[in-house]
Amino acid sequence: MITKRIIPCLDVKNGRVVKGVNFEGLADVNSPVALGQYYSDSGADELVFYDITASAEGRALFTDILREVASTIFIPLTVGGGINTVADFDRVLKCGADKVSVNSGAIRDPNLIYEAAKLYGDQCVVLSVDAKRVDGVYRVFAKGGRENTGMDALEWIHRGIDLGAGEIVLNSIDTDGVKRGFDLEMLAAVSEFATVPVIASGGAGCVEDFITLFKTLPNVDAGLAASIFHFGEVRIPDLKARLQAEGISVRL
Repeated sequence: MITKRIIPCLDVKNGRVVKGVNFEGLADVNSPVALGQYYSDSGADELVFYDITASAEGRALFTDILREVASTIFIPLTVGGGINTVADFDRVLKCGADKVSVNSGAIRDPNLIYEAAKLYGDQCVVLSVDAKRVDGVYRVFAKGGRENTGMDALEWIHRGIDLGAGEIVLNSIDTDGVKRGFDLEMLAAVSEFATVPVIASGGAGCVEDFITLFKTLPNVDAGLAASIFHFGEVRIPDLKARLQAEGISVRL
């Protein structure tokens, strides 16, 4: 049985971790360095670091904070935000990232996925997709969920995998921060064809939401969450203990 991963996410704006609902109303949470270290010590399997305004502001990702986070954790680190070129991949990897997440940059230039996978290996390239229902169709949104690209999310994910993405993070804007459970319908649609690991993101509100995710969709590899971990509503050791008790394989 494949071990399921639990992944906290740090959405970083102006050097601070923030969290909102449906990608809006961002509130200050904590220092990314302090939170990263806490999660590394608490048994998180990986950590995701998103510089959430880099693309919208048209700037490079903040590397000083990233270096500090990378130096204090002992778990794999995925980094995204303002990744538009292979040079951006190189810069972020040299700061201590293990994997690089692409979103808006890959939408602008899908060949970025192919070039990065060729240079650094598929396992290094994570395609992050912000998707939302629009007139009954899953649409891809860019620039931190601000801009509807009009692209079909399922077609885009399929193409991303074909180009060399080694992992998919599916962020449901409809369920983000709402805490009523993961978007099982959207995740099921992706899991049906994905040949690489799929990470569920958006909607976790309690331990039971993770149990439901992994039992309903055994092909989903990991659950990613932010606010429930940041605000102490769910502790990762407690979550993993419950998952194991439910017969779901996790790393303790």
